[in-house]
Amino acid sequence: MTATDVPDFPADLDPNRLLATAADVLDSVTARFRDGLGAPSAITKGHTDFATEFDLELERIISAELQERTGIGVHGEEYGGPDLTEGTVWVVDPIDGTFNYSAGVPVAGILLALLHNGLPVLGLTWLPLSDLKYAGFVGGGLTCNGKLLDPLPTLRLDEAMLAFGAFNLDSRGRYPGSFRVELLGELSRRTARLRLFGSTGFDLALTAGGQINGAISFGHHAWDNAAGAALVLAAGGQISDLAGEPWTVNSPSILAAGPGVHGELVELISQLGDPRAFEVPKEKYR
Repeated sequence: MTATDVPDFPADLDPNRLLATAADVLDSVTARFRDGLGAPSAITKGHTDFATEFDLELERIISAELQERTGIGVHGEEYGGPDLTEGTVWVVDPIDGTFNYSAGVPVAGILLALLHNGLPVLGLTWLPLSDLKYAGFVGGGLTCNGKLLDPLPTLRLDEAMLAFGAFNLDSRGRYPGSFRVELLGELSRRTARLRLFGSTGFDLALTAGGQINGAISFGHHAWDNAAGAALVLAAGGQISDLAGEPWTVNSPSILAAGPGVHGELVELISQLGDPRAFEVPKEKYR
């Protein structure tokens, strides 16, 4: 998916006004975000997945302010909200990279996107611990700390530095751990460098900003992916799922990169075959 593949920005909304309002809201919680670095787990959501009290607090503040100031519904990671596939709706992740954040590792951020009928049209990623603020809307370009950035250049995969998503060799599901490890190995042969930052929002924002040249994430949650998807499109990049299908909030994964690199990644991944064929019976590990 490129910027020309997504719908026009909703005609009854002003993207510049919405960006400015959303930036004000995120600025208002930045100090609180910094103060919470190292916060312990407060709510367990699954194996190695949890939320801190700061996740809950920041989502309440952001959601209430956005709803009041824009009149648009908000769907958050912790509290849910309106259907993300219909109409216009905000989606927020108050702390992306929670494991890093709780451990005191300064690679985490606040993610906010505006979706229209399930597609990203506007995004903001605030990385307060890195003093970076990315904002943009599809067709309107990307800014970092208020400066308009150049569109992403066309590169080859062997020139690229890529961010790679989380993996566990024993994990199962749509993208089994053995598939992820196989892909990691192939990428290690084909790319200039690989990085594992532990934050999807961080990966996608740096891809949009051109600091790295692509990001591969095996997660499907809209609050993790939508903001970065909008930013990459705003920067002239390309997004899809790992199979190369156009990305929507229902996609099972996200693959984002600049021109050239994205196409090579889709081809490389397709050569590995069906990810589910890599799933190894649990008995093998007993």
